[in-house]
Amino acid sequence: MSSPLSAVPMSERLAGVADIECVTPDLNGVPRGKVMTVEGFLSERRLQLARGVLLQCIMGGYPEAEFYGHDDGDLVLCPDADQVHVLPWLDQTRALAICEAVELDGQLSGLSTRALLRRVVNQYAERGWTPVVATELEFFLFEPNRDDTQAFQPPVGLDGRREVGAGAFSVSTSNGLKPFFDEISAGMAALGIPRDTFMHEMGVSQFEINFVHGDPVLIADQTFLFKHMLHEVALKHGLIAVCMAKPLARVPGCSMHIHQSIVDRHSGQNIFTDAATQEPTAAFNHFIGGLQHCMAELTLLMAPYVNSYQRFCHAYASPNNLCWSHDNRAAGLRIPASEPVARRVENRLPGADANPYLAVAASLAAGLYGIDHACDPSAPAQGEFTAPDELVLPNTLHEAINRLDRSEVARELFGAEFVNGYLATKRMELESFMDEITPWERRYLGSQV
Repeated sequence: MSSPLSAVPMSERLAGVADIECVTPDLNGVPRGKVMTVEGFLSERRLQLARGVLLQCIMGGYPEAEFYGHDDGDLVLCPDADQVHVLPWLDQTRALAICEAVELDGQLSGLSTRALLRRVVNQYAERGWTPVVATELEFFLFEPNRDDTQAFQPPVGLDGRREVGAGAFSVSTSNGLKPFFDEISAGMAALGIPRDTFMHEMGVSQFEINFVHGDPVLIADQTFLFKHMLHEVALKHGLIAVCMAKPLARVPGCSMHIHQSIVDRHSGQNIFTDAATQEPTAAFNHFIGGLQHCMAELTLLMAPYVNSYQRFCHAYASPNNLCWSHDNRAAGLRIPASEPVARRVENRLPGADANPYLAVAASLAAGLYGIDHACDPSAPAQGEFTAPDELVLPNTLHEAINRLDRSEVARELFGAEFVNGYLATKRMELESFMDEITPWERRYLGSQV
């Protein structure tokens, strides 16, 4: 992942910076790490982090030590020189470095989702291929939610009014939040994140950003950075940015669609298209077949929380199936209309709440599994259709946990250490949710049963 940044001495890039956030994504894609002085960073002082932090659950706790080592030992955070950025929303006085989590013996950590994605990309490289991906991230903007028993509210814009939900795909409805979006645009430019398209989505105060296609690790880094910036800049403007899969009832949820193709390193050709006939290749069909074969067992990697399965309830906006189709948004695997050279597979299953490294890794690993094992896909779905039972995803967190736990394919693709640690964290989160009684239960069961 070469970058023009590499040609600029680090001391020049960090001129005026006092501190650096040295972070790596945990299993949930949350930035975890430490803040280091710029002097320590430039002197390449070794920065260590407890290994268990990579398994930290969304509530803040940790699973049993057996999943990360009974000695609770350290990892080393090794910064990626191409992912060191001065943070524009903090007046250029602080920077952020995305780090690789490396074991003390120098090996990439088996618990690191960024390292996991790198290993999947390397498997493609061993075959002479380069996977190309792009993500589409949806999010909501709300006013601060001071009472978490109450629903989120859209913010009051510059016009003094709240959006009422008629702004889908309008090019003017974001103007009420123009100062926020201006800073986001400036921030993307400063962080070197190219922007393809931006739009108002179907929900109230819901938006989507499309990233330009490229190297999978780079795109995952950009998605990770963007989500971090999104939350930070929102707070500056008196807003909260929400990437929950389903923050509002009866409103479409938030997806993180992944577009995928594969390029032959020698010819530069998209291997999904036959160069002579311009027709789909066997690799294209087998890639889809691999997604259909693997993704139900890997659903937990794309839909990691209880709330993730609320999104699947709205079948059109968020397909909960592994059917594939040409340009049909009801299918979980969509082939967008395009020229043959740009033939690609859009995985519409991951939510915006998913860890981008993990979601991209799962999708690419499943597709490669299909190519390696010559998995044949089903017939393409057309028009209005009903997904057969074998192509329906788990529809609860509990079911998704059980599917991943029983999956031999998951352990083959990602290793037992990672899968077992991930399951341990997700079981903790499910148990925490089950410890609470929801407003629905009090409303309807409190006085009638």
